[in-house]
Amino acid sequence: MKVTVAGGGLAGSEAAIFLANNDIEVDLYEMRPIKTTGAHTSEDFAEFVCSNSLGSTASSSASGLLKQEALLLGSTLMKTAFELKVPSGNSLSIDRKGFSQKITEIINNHPKINIIREELTQIPKTPTIIATGPLSSDKMCEKLKEFTGQEGFHFFDAIAPIVKKSSINFEKAFYASRWDKGEADFINCPLNKEEYENFYEILTTAEKIPLKSFEAKYFEGCMPVEVIASRGKDTLRFGPMKPVGIFDKRTRQEEHKNYQFWAVVQLRQDDKEAELYNLVGFQTNLKWGEQKRLLNSIPGLENCEIVRYGVMHANTFINSPKILNKTLQTKNNPDLFFAGQITGVEGYCESITTGLFAAINMLRHLRGQKLIELSPKSMLGALLEYITFEGHKSFQPINSNWGIIEKENFDKKKRLSKEEKGIILSNKALDYIKEIKNGIFC
Repeated sequence: MKVTVAGGGLAGSEAAIFLANNDIEVDLYEMRPIKTTGAHTSEDFAEFVCSNSLGSTASSSASGLLKQEALLLGSTLMKTAFELKVPSGNSLSIDRKGFSQKITEIINNHPKINIIREELTQIPKTPTIIATGPLSSDKMCEKLKEFTGQEGFHFFDAIAPIVKKSSINFEKAFYASRWDKGEADFINCPLNKEEYENFYEILTTAEKIPLKSFEAKYFEGCMPVEVIASRGKDTLRFGPMKPVGIFDKRTRQEEHKNYQFWAVVQLRQDDKEAELYNLVGFQTNLKWGEQKRLLNSIPGLENCEIVRYGVMHANTFINSPKILNKTLQTKNNPDLFFAGQITGVEGYCESITTGLFAAINMLRHLRGQKLIELSPKSMLGALLEYITFEGHKSFQPINSNWGIIEKENFDKKKRLSKEEKGIILSNKALDYIKEIKNGIFC
């Protein structure tokens, strides 16, 4: 039996090694160095393009939990990352060059992996895992568009921040729809003139993240909020912060129809449990500290917990809710799986674990076994649930966070800290992974 793995990044490398270790021959396609991406600096496998940090290792953190789940499921890359860690407190930071060289050595020396250094320009009709990442080549993107349809493939340059609903101050924020049409689905944070001018000053003087040349273009329909603001002081008030038709019904009924705010920030539900909300029209490329300062200046978001910061970069991904099952197998082609950032997960750990999980289910598919679906009580299961949930109003990539995991009914009589709650959720998730592990590899 043979499997084609497209892409030698974190997800593709993890998938290739797992399958090869289970006696499956792998054709691993990697277009570098024949064709470059503009972001990578070497031809090594599993190169870390941006930061060398995989995030927190604390058992009370969502990122720490995902690492432990990956280790339990047998991740080669996660094990190697811990072996090559460098001092960074409670975070897992690695010797970036040493890590990719070690994974490259494993792949180069594996008798079951056949390395093909060329661009894959067709989706094979044989068993395949696509893990070409957010910088997939133009030719591969065209084939993915053909496979998924235009509605199933996305390219975004900028992404808005996401905050936890529980951290929003509803003494100032309120639910409403514009002109009271339909359900009151949006959370609204109103600003008076003075508050708006303070917000505008912070926004227009904030530091931005420098863009690389291949990231320097963006769509007019996905314009960063700071770029809109640069076109004039009132541009936002006639755009994403338009206050027209927004009323707070907590005011006296006879008054609220006549009351209009100077500007309004709207937040839209981002997960099925209604715990996460993204800021509508707030795609941004500000540095993360500046984003926090900006959001905290908005009435109602003074103490908001930011689950995902806004980013701006070239990012291709499929509309996974329409394309994938929770097994990472495509709905209309049982021989085709996807893994890594192209599925809509963000982050190093997320890429590694989805690469591993796609490979686990590919192996079971080849053996004629039932594919595994993970419960959202685990962090990996919650990520898979999120990226394949068909009820998304606007599907966008996300990383591991407590907002997506299955909820726990904590004892209200006990005042637990955020860290204590995280530990309880982690223990529950790890017990679950340990329980099903033998069934996965049977």
